[in-house]
Amino acid sequence: ALEPLSVGLAIGVASALTGYLSHPSFYCSYVECCPSAGHRLNATALKVQLDTKLFGQHLAKDVVLKAVMGFSNNPSPKKPLTLSLHGWAGTGKNFLSQILAQHVHPAGLRSKFVHLFLATLHFPHHDQLKLYKEQLQNWIRGNVTACPHSVFIFDEMDKMHPGLIDAIKPFLDYYEQVDGVSYRKAIFIFLSNAGGDLINKAALDFWTSGKHREDIQLKDLEPMLSVGVFNNKNSGLWHSSLIDRNLIDYFVPFLPLEHKHVKMCVRAEMTARGCAVDEKIVQAVADEMTYFPKEQKIYSDKGCKTVQAKLDIHEDT
Repeated sequence: ALEPLSVGLAIGVASALTGYLSHPSFYCSYVECCPSAGHRLNATALKVQLDTKLFGQHLAKDVVLKAVMGFSNNPSPKKPLTLSLHGWAGTGKNFLSQILAQHVHPAGLRSKFVHLFLATLHFPHHDQLKLYKEQLQNWIRGNVTACPHSVFIFDEMDKMHPGLIDAIKPFLDYYEQVDGVSYRKAIFIFLSNAGGDLINKAALDFWTSGKHREDIQLKDLEPMLSVGVFNNKNSGLWHSSLIDRNLIDYFVPFLPLEHKHVKMCVRAEMTARGCAVDEKIVQAVADEMTYFPKEQKIYSDKGCKTVQAKLDIHEDT
């Protein structure tokens, strides 16, 4: 039989070890944990990454950085942060949302607290709209219950069935709780090509009038963008209550990319692959892109979307 002292010592050691292993600082070094209530984003690190990896988007960088840091530093926000990113393909919308998600949850899109919805994949059938609304509400409710700092990214909003996104309106509104759950620490990001034509026209008008691209301000684009998206049947936000109720905090325009920005993308991709930057290849890849308007050829019609594929060909040769 064991002596009482030995048994007591063993129980004490086991309790201490269990307490140590279950302590958040130890446990969360091996298993992903939801950020604590006092979690703050690193503004400097986020700014550096945006400056070095997102090209030609001074507006988007400035707006998103200020919005996210203001939200992160607010101990008691009144509602979730809701951003709607607009612009043509290849201008950096997905890229920025991934950078932002990674700064909230280091695992980024691999995090169990970051959720990406694709309209054509997750909501393909128009006749199942009611089911999608219920599933979407249950999914968001369950994930925010598990982690208040959840990030939800809705891609292909321009392919979303009209009215579907309004199912999440209660979660984006100014409520302290909905059915006992607070959504005020969550982040919602909508990505859409809708409004891209309006943004491109405004950028071209600035260029035609001799103004610098960097002089374009949010106030020059956001009002017409919100109205244009609201009235666009293919925006996913057509006549949406999210706009009517002013629940989208910022409509973020992504400007069309110029030749020099495409070259920046090529250099960044070569560096990411561990290759020395060859300016001849940089120039060749950028020159192979197609540009608009047809006469002036100022803006890449695919942004930087096909840079990787074109660079593959040059590396092979």
